[in-house]
Amino acid sequence: MPNRLLIIQPSYYRSRTDRTVLKVRRRQVVPLTSPYLAALTPPDWEIKLLDEQLEPIDFNYRADLVAITTWTLHSYRAYDIADEFRRRGVPVILGGPHTYFHAGEAGEHCDAVGIGEAEGIWTQMLEDALHGRLKKVYQADLLPDLAGLPPPRYELLNLRRYGPFKTFTVSSSRGCPFRCEFCSERFLLGESYRCRPAPEVIEEIKHWRLRNILFGDSNFGGKRSHALELMEALIPLKVRWSALWSSYLCNDGEFLDLARRSGLLHVNIGLESINPDTLNGMNKRFNKTSRYDEMLANLRRRGISYSLNFIFGWDGETEGALQATLNFLQDHKVPVAYFNILTPVKGTPLYDRLQGEGRITNSRDIDRWPGQSCYIRPLGGSPAELEQKVQKMYRDFYSLPSIFSRMSLPVTKANLASWFINLSQRRMVRAGPDNNNFDGY
Repeated sequence: MPNRLLIIQPSYYRSRTDRTVLKVRRRQVVPLTSPYLAALTPPDWEIKLLDEQLEPIDFNYRADLVAITTWTLHSYRAYDIADEFRRRGVPVILGGPHTYFHAGEAGEHCDAVGIGEAEGIWTQMLEDALHGRLKKVYQADLLPDLAGLPPPRYELLNLRRYGPFKTFTVSSSRGCPFRCEFCSERFLLGESYRCRPAPEVIEEIKHWRLRNILFGDSNFGGKRSHALELMEALIPLKVRWSALWSSYLCNDGEFLDLARRSGLLHVNIGLESINPDTLNGMNKRFNKTSRYDEMLANLRRRGISYSLNFIFGWDGETEGALQATLNFLQDHKVPVAYFNILTPVKGTPLYDRLQGEGRITNSRDIDRWPGQSCYIRPLGGSPAELEQKVQKMYRDFYSLPSIFSRMSLPVTKANLASWFINLSQRRMVRAGPDNNNFDGY
């Protein structure tokens, strides 16, 4: 009889005060991690995948091993799940981005912690679990390249639960070529930017006959030549795809034209600020505020749906920074924007600096709860004041007068995508600040 492996993607608790688990009827984006772990699993295991946002956990399931993959947002729920299975005598392993910086904490709730990329440690963890010799920590080395990765096993998911226009996450690269002070990518995924061979990415898309794709890369265009090769190969597949890339690519006409021809539906861009001094402090000098007008005009002229990310609370930020940003967005009729509070993620230079200055208010809770929370003492104002200002930005930007003044008629797929995001953001904002989060796990 094969050994039973249960791989769980946990949900999260609604808030600090409401410890009910978030449940949804359907999700738009099909997760990648659990089907990919299944693809790495040897054939002598019987695998069950469970997405807790969509279905309850049966703690009576007769698993021989439970594996839980988690981001920090899901960690408290992941720990509770792990504790319950272990109470019933089932060994548990924990992995995912959360364990990279919180391995000791995670180890208190499981039999083994996996740190880093799964390819180097997953099969060894399964083998050790099979023979009752699990070590407490498994540390992976980075893959030298991303060739030969197996296609995820989506057939193990109940895909009907992901809606009629489900979007599949595809990985074409790992890492980011930049070193922003607030970002943890280079620690999680290494200092180098690594690309999967474009033909293998295309083969995965063909294998599953994917039509709606989210490239889950930290920076889709980190290596321009690779992105161009991949986009050229996407054209005959007639897919619709979305991604995150850097602002400078929006001033590359050849890149934008090919992206549009290959089926680009939406791009997310980390603009972070309209102030060059703030960008310099973030070590994000490659964002050129002097070219923002040109960049947005290039996107608008091609009818490309896009969203911009902003961060507030940086040292030296002026009193009028938030209103100036809103004016900028309205003037340029930006379709979608996300407003974030500066958050010092553990392990980043920003965390170390603010911790050294005694300005982190609650390091344990960082990224643990949904919503926009301030965990630092800003130089101007209090944490609560900054939270209120950012919440007001959301209310103002996603008010009906703002939406109708910024948005074009929904006559193209790109415009429809922008309208869909606006309306979903409006619902989220109206639900209250605890719901104001972007769970892309």
